[in-house]
Amino acid sequence: MAKAPNFSPPPPQQRLIGYARVSTGDQFKDTQVDELRAAGCHRIQQEHGASASSARPVLAKLIKELTAGDVLVVVRLDRLARSVSHLLDVIENLEERGVHFRSLRDPIDTSTPQGMFSLQVLGAVVQLERAVIVERTKSGMKAAKARGKLAGNPGLRERRPEAIRTVSLARERAYLNELIASAQTWLPTVRQLRPQHSWDNVVLILNRQGHDWTVERLRRAVHRMAREKLVEPELLARSPRRPPEHRLMRIVAGIAIADPELSLRDIAAQLDQMHERPPRGGRKWQPSSIRALLDEARRFGLMRS
Repeated sequence: MAKAPNFSPPPPQQRLIGYARVSTGDQFKDTQVDELRAAGCHRIQQEHGASASSARPVLAKLIKELTAGDVLVVVRLDRLARSVSHLLDVIENLEERGVHFRSLRDPIDTSTPQGMFSLQVLGAVVQLERAVIVERTKSGMKAAKARGKLAGNPGLRERRPEAIRTVSLARERAYLNELIASAQTWLPTVRQLRPQHSWDNVVLILNRQGHDWTVERLRRAVHRMAREKLVEPELLARSPRRPPEHRLMRIVAGIAIADPELSLRDIAAQLDQMHERPPRGGRKWQPSSIRALLDEARRFGLMRS
C-alpha cells in the first residue's frame, strides 16, 4: 500500500507593521507611508516630531502592542533610532519578544541570516567605537598628566564664577531646546488637563502614552517653558481643592483626546487606577458611564463628534 504523502502546513503569514517618523519640516514631502504600503504593511503608525527629539511615544506604544511573529518595518534606520546604540537596544527588545525588524533601504532583516549578520556587524562597530573613545580618553589624560596638566576645565576646577556661569547657561539652553523639540508630544495633554487636574493625574495620563515623566520633572519643564513665555502661565496655577463642575467629564475627555484608540473599558480602567469614583456610586467604572461623560463633553465642545 502506497504511503500517504506528508503534507506540512504552510508557515503562518507574518504581519508587517510599518513605523514612520516624520520631521515637522518634511511632513508634506515625506514618502515613507507610500513606501511602507508598497512593501505590504497593513498597518502603519506615524510619529510627528523634530528629529532632535528623543521622545517617541508612538514607537514606545507600538512596540508594546507587537506580538511574536510580527515584523516591524521602517524605510530607513534613522527613522527608528537616534543612534546605532539606540537602534541595537530597540532591536534587542523586539527579539526578546519574538518580533522581527526590517529596514527597506538598509540590509537589515532579522528574519534572515544575512540580515542578522549585518546587525552583528553594526554591534561590533559600536563596541569598537566605544573602545577607541575610551582608549583615546585614557591616552589624553595620561599625556596631560605627564605634562603636569590636570584633565578637565581649569575654570571649573578652580571654581571661577564666569566658567561656572558659562557652563550653567549652556546646560539651560540645551535643556530648553530639548523641551521645545519634544513639546508637541506632551504639551497638548498638559494644556488639556491643567490646571483643573493635579500634576499626578497629568503624569499618569502622559506615561500611559509612552512617556517617562515624574511630577517634579514635568512641573520643572512647564515652569521653564512659561519663563520663556512659550506656554500659558495659567498652567502652573494651583489645582482646585474641591472638584469643579463637570470635573469627571473633563478628565474623561482629556484621556480620550490624549489617546483616541482607547476603548470605553480602557478609559474605565484608567479612572479606576486614578482612584476616581463613579458619579453614581459604586467601586468600578462601567462603559455606560464613560459613554455618557464623552457625550456630555461633546455637547460642551470639549471634543469633536
